[in-house]
Amino acid sequence: MIETIHNKKEENKLSRDDVIYGVKMAIPICIGYIPLGIASGILSQKAGLSPIEIGFLSLFVFAGSGQFITSSMLIAHSSMFSIILTTFIVNLRHILMSSTLSQYFSKCNKKFLLFFSHEITDETFAINLIKFKEGRWNTRRATILNIVSHSTWILSNILGGVTGSIFNFNDTIINFVLTSMFICLLCLQLKGGIYILCAVISGFTAVNLSLIMNNNLYVIIATLLSATLCYFVEKFIKIRKGV
Repeated sequence: MIETIHNKKEENKLSRDDVIYGVKMAIPICIGYIPLGIASGILSQKAGLSPIEIGFLSLFVFAGSGQFITSSMLIAHSSMFSIILTTFIVNLRHILMSSTLSQYFSKCNKKFLLFFSHEITDETFAINLIKFKEGRWNTRRATILNIVSHSTWILSNILGGVTGSIFNFNDTIINFVLTSMFICLLCLQLKGGIYILCAVISGFTAVNLSLIMNNNLYVIIATLLSATLCYFVEKFIKIRKGV
């Protein structure tokens, strides 16, 4: 019994390899977060936030799209309720991401899950899911990846807030930084025909729904519809192949 407890403690102990590997996997995310975070910080500065306020916003609202929306709506003098509701709707996809990763955290306590769930973004989710599927990953490495990514995001936002008050940047360019980041993430996921089909269906559905809907719920609807449809398509293909 004592030996079992000791082994479990050893398994949960953070090693040097965990830190190095976690940081290494975070580097691609950080490279993308630096320009994206600076752009977000510049936009937040234009919304009237100080560098300290930008830092706290990045700490407590770790969501690129959420922060861009918050800053844009502050500039448009929207109500706080509208900002909160819009951010909530746009980031509903985090429920899907959390449920996907939950299978790898079944033995973790609630306090850790509360912290880890706050650190989930589109980028950290994508890398963590890929590495968990490869089998060379654990919760310690995933946590290091998230912390390094989040720290880079906070510092980049603060840097953007500071430089935004010094230099005059083109707002049009800043608005496309987030879009380009999502395109890069999409390209990383296109590893087979079924993934390409899912991307095409979700993109086509989202564009058409955006023309008839006045809110961002079309993103969730398009995601669920394409994922469900492609699940049955993949299942049908496997049945035909006898897999």
